[in-house]
Amino acid sequence: MSDTETAAHRPIRTFHPRRGRMSARHADAHAELWPRFGLTITDGDRSPLDLTALFGRGAPVVLEIGFGMGNATAAMAAAEADRDFLGVEVHTPGIGNLLALAGELGLTNVRVAHGDAMQLVHRIAPGTLDAVHVFFPDPWPKARHHKRRLIQPGNVALLRERLRPAGILHCATDWPDYAVAMAETLDADPGLRRVPATPHRRPATKFEQRGKAAGRPITDLRYAKA
Repeated sequence: MSDTETAAHRPIRTFHPRRGRMSARHADAHAELWPRFGLTITDGDRSPLDLTALFGRGAPVVLEIGFGMGNATAAMAAAEADRDFLGVEVHTPGIGNLLALAGELGLTNVRVAHGDAMQLVHRIAPGTLDAVHVFFPDPWPKARHHKRRLIQPGNVALLRERLRPAGILHCATDWPDYAVAMAETLDADPGLRRVPATPHRRPATKFEQRGKAAGRPITDLRYAKA
């Protein structure tokens, strides 16, 4: 296959590859806990991911796509010890921070993946996830970049297939036009039904706090697999 053909078949990235300098705290946590809690996502790897083996038990699993600095993920994992949380991120300081939090809080129900979330989703068996969280993904605000948004029909169908019956796909954004586009895409999926976003509560993320500070409204969209 030529370079041109390879580029044509390469999936559209829904994220900016992000590397940053880790603090000493983050680096120490990464060195200590990555061998136990970390998972590297390799491009093109389609080998099945055994979630029971990954966590060492058969508890319900929540997939957290783009956890940022991981504070909200750690808070949920601490509050819901009966569920396991698989967080996926490309921002290395965020990965270090979530590992540090897991160590400091004594969390054993968190695993941290580095790389393209949708590549990881391909490796998860259909019908196995309790929930998928997509909180404040990159809004790609310029119209020419909208194709890079994570919440697209094909991605939604793939995420929905990975959910157990009645499993929840929960999305949140602080960009009004993305909220409209998200709702239209999620409403159009024949295998999802909208459920009330309230009185459900979730910990606030750094991106949510930033959006509120800028005066942007927060929209939560929750859907159950039909």
